[in-house]
Amino acid sequence: MTDDQSLEGLRLRLAPAIAEAAVFDGWTDAAVAAAAGAEGVDPALARFAFDGGPMAMITAWIARIDADMAEALPQAQLSNMSIRERIRRLVQFRLDAQIGKEEALRRALAIMAMPQNVPAATRLGWSSADKMWRLAGDVATDYNHYTKRLTLGAIYAATLSVFASDTSEDHADARAFLDRRIDGVMKFEKAKAKWTKRSDDETFSFTRLLGRLRYPAA
Repeated sequence: MTDDQSLEGLRLRLAPAIAEAAVFDGWTDAAVAAAAGAEGVDPALARFAFDGGPMAMITAWIARIDADMAEALPQAQLSNMSIRERIRRLVQFRLDAQIGKEEALRRALAIMAMPQNVPAATRLGWSSADKMWRLAGDVATDYNHYTKRLTLGAIYAATLSVFASDTSEDHADARAFLDRRIDGVMKFEKAKAKWTKRSDDETFSFTRLLGRLRYPAA
């Protein structure tokens, strides 16, 4: 097993067990060794697969959650739900996948917040948001494509932070937090949709008004 595809498959296979071990051992070689033992994998091969260190382990865990989400909630299954419910269901699936691993999540968030890891963490957040929107049936190709993913990425990141430290029963506080954030975004999207339906003349007039505000007549 030396090609990238096979190594990626091994990473995905070991990722959940590494996350479980990371609750006690952190995102370390010890967690990789524990996962290899649990899965019956050669420890040396497991170390080689995760020679990128903690971020490689965290990246594999996120990729496994992405894959499990796509399998459990395919687009066809979500198609009869409202957009709000599709997004809520997708984010909630991801949260449920991390129940029992909150300490591993807290440690992962701390690692991703390190300056050297922020670019990679940002890409991971964007990728997960993109996968959620695609499963939700989003086909936007204009600026909405980007704003939707930025917004959902921000919601998911904030909810993860709440979830990681939530001690309420069945993570009720995190669920309520998620619902409030999604409600806020849906209201904003409705307002934005009304605004963008204005005629070209109205849009032009508004743009001209902004120009006058910025550069008032002498």
